[in-house]
Amino acid sequence: MESKKVVVIGGGTGQSIFLRGLKNYTDEITAVVTVADSGGGSGVLREDLGMLPPGDIRNCLLALANTEPVMQDVMQYRFEHGKLRGQCFGNLFIAAMQGVSNSFEEAVVKMSEFLAVKGKVMPVTLEDVQLIAVLDNGVIVKGEHQIPHECLKHRSRIEKLRFDIPNVKPYLPVLKAISEADIIVIGPGSVYTSILPNLLVENVVDTLKKASAKKVYICNVMSQPGETNEYTVMDHINIIEEHIGINVIDTLIVNNRTLDDEQVQKYEKTNSAQILLDDQQRKELDKRGIKYIESDVIEIFKGYIRHDADKLAKMIIGL
Repeated sequence: MESKKVVVIGGGTGQSIFLRGLKNYTDEITAVVTVADSGGGSGVLREDLGMLPPGDIRNCLLALANTEPVMQDVMQYRFEHGKLRGQCFGNLFIAAMQGVSNSFEEAVVKMSEFLAVKGKVMPVTLEDVQLIAVLDNGVIVKGEHQIPHECLKHRSRIEKLRFDIPNVKPYLPVLKAISEADIIVIGPGSVYTSILPNLLVENVVDTLKKASAKKVYICNVMSQPGETNEYTVMDHINIIEEHIGINVIDTLIVNNRTLDDEQVQKYEKTNSAQILLDDQQRKELDKRGIKYIESDVIEIFKGYIRHDADKLAKMIIGL
């Protein structure tokens, strides 16, 4: 059977976890990754070397790689002492690869070959962009890693999201991949800081609308402190539709496994709550013509709740 061409739009750990499962079911994967990250080791390299933040790119490359476990461990190793403290070796590797390449995108291609990556990992843009959030109290926050912190500090929601520069151009192979896809998956990931930065880039939304592919949104399992406190499934859908328009998302995948009291209490301490559908939301989805699939799509890993990559991948390919 011919492999399905799947484009996954997002960033952060949610995207890379999903890719690990997806690579077992198709060879034709394109991960479209945000490059608005401004915190941690990626932020340091971005500032010091003037390169695009490599963190999310690295995680996606490793998720799709065919390497020995020790190589995975080395690439994800984070230095604990000295001037390199907090820096990830994989990020440094990409920086070095860029140093012997003509461009960042060439470095990513070479890295893909080195790691025997199944599929492609692409930055959504090659421009140096910073994410800016306007909160509902009027406060303006610059920098992706500052946004959740400032939302909590001001007890405000994000009202609008934009880049610090206008007319951000897309990396053209991204548009080609979207237009040729069989299935386009939005998420899983932070809706404001991982998903929307991709949709703010010029022509991405227009290409998404025109694509004949089935378009699927995978909703987060838990709300995220500072970003989506008390958000429902429909709140997530509404945010995305504000940017891409209505009648674009065909299918929604949402978890329906209820956490036990101990797990709920653990997450409540971090101002995070489970996101589930109810009858009112189901009626609204029916009204909008969005097919919804409710299923147990979570696993507990080291005490934390996350999506079950294999279950999600089977569901996506099954569509």
